[in-house]
Amino acid sequence: MNKLPQEIVIVGGGTAGWMTACYLARTAELMANNSSVPAPAPKITLLESAVISTVGVGEGSTPYLRHFFEFLEINESDWMLKCSATYKMGISFERWTTTAESKTTRPAFTDSDSYFHPFFSSLDIPTADMYFNAVNEYRKGASHDINPSHYFTAAHMVEKGITPDAICSSANIDYAYHFDAGLLGDFLKEYALNKGVSHQIGTVANVECHEHTITALKLDDGNTLSADFFIDCSGFRGLLGKQALSRRFTSYADTLFNDAAVAIASDATASPETALQTRSIALSHGWQWHIPLTSRTGNGYVYSSQFCTEAQAEEELRLALEPDQSHQQARHLKMTVGRLEEHWKGNCLCIGLSQGFIEPLEATALMLVQYALHHFIDCWQSNNPRREVRYNSEINRMFDGIRDYIAAHYYLNTRDDSAYWVACREDLKVPDTLSYLLNAWDKGASFEHALNEVDNKLVYLRPSWYCIFAGMKRFSNNTTPLAQPNTLALRTMRQSVEGAHRVRQP
Repeated sequence: MNKLPQEIVIVGGGTAGWMTACYLARTAELMANNSSVPAPAPKITLLESAVISTVGVGEGSTPYLRHFFEFLEINESDWMLKCSATYKMGISFERWTTTAESKTTRPAFTDSDSYFHPFFSSLDIPTADMYFNAVNEYRKGASHDINPSHYFTAAHMVEKGITPDAICSSANIDYAYHFDAGLLGDFLKEYALNKGVSHQIGTVANVECHEHTITALKLDDGNTLSADFFIDCSGFRGLLGKQALSRRFTSYADTLFNDAAVAIASDATASPETALQTRSIALSHGWQWHIPLTSRTGNGYVYSSQFCTEAQAEEELRLALEPDQSHQQARHLKMTVGRLEEHWKGNCLCIGLSQGFIEPLEATALMLVQYALHHFIDCWQSNNPRREVRYNSEINRMFDGIRDYIAAHYYLNTRDDSAYWVACREDLKVPDTLSYLLNAWDKGASFEHALNEVDNKLVYLRPSWYCIFAGMKRFSNNTTPLAQPNTLALRTMRQSVEGAHRVRQP
């Protein structure tokens, strides 16, 4: 295997910076263990500013994060305990598909205004095809139960409070986590330092460059930091990639309107280990997250500043919280939504918010960090003369594919109680891939064929596309009432979970 650059400087701490440090240190360790020829370990330095704070409010992940900790050989119970973490089986989307039934500020909502987007596993094999068939038959006008919660095991685990560690490992279920981002950053920092990563405190005053190559970093204390390779984890500022190297940025603002958020923590729920889901609750100008941790509950409002001021957003979020929790301090954030066109060029790689950001609706930020690191190591070791081109193309495919799925949530909404939700349907620039799928769905064409045709552009799996189109009630040509819950699917799903659950019992 090709060795890593011998001197690497990571600019910026936070979760992305320390994830990068951990990943590179572990990669170097594995390379050394697998090499027959001894070689000096690369020197990895993380430069962190004492005066520039990190974003630090991320509280959710996708199942991909499990592989990160497996790669680091960190036991799940160890890091979860130290990071106030809980299990996550999926996301409940609430009030995205309702219209105001009165002139009151709070329209009436029902259970049918919600759907659950589960993580999928081998336990779902007996019922997944039932779900696909039910949805496709309903599209043709038949009466069917199309609620994904009645077909996928993750929903049953949420309902019954069955945590993933209570399921037999051979069931190979997929799940993710909620966590305290600050504590996770501290945990990863400790791991990286124990692996030999050097931690330096300082603020970059100037970046010295020659064309696409960074030669050195001048710090505000007068010192100079040199390296063979630099990794930009400086957040939305993009100190190296955006600012010093002037890499072009592709904005998603015409597709994803949300560019701000306000976060307010509240007390932990009575039994957070049984919550097992992120709640995404549509509000007037965006959506509210509700995330259970062992130490607190994370609450936030992601919104568009075109339609709502900071003060209005904070007020609406406080109204949505329990009265005794609404006094907690609020933290306001600005988001730059989009991606770089070149994430890696020359001796500089951009990771995390410095390379791009897609709003947190599906909690994909850390997944993109992890995937970008993994793919970088693969491309670096290939020594292909076009490895940078290949790398950037694949990372852009990931960003664009996630954008397409996130955009579907907004375009498919049926709310008409604010200008924001109407604009999400009427003014949103629909990406080409999403437009193709919408056209096939609305015309009654084979959705399977449509998904296969654009498979190389999709990031989300086939069940996710069925869940969002059906869950958001995209059935404009069908007025057939929904059928009663599919008893066969429910029984099969419950038997699968309970069978795997029993195997694990002492």
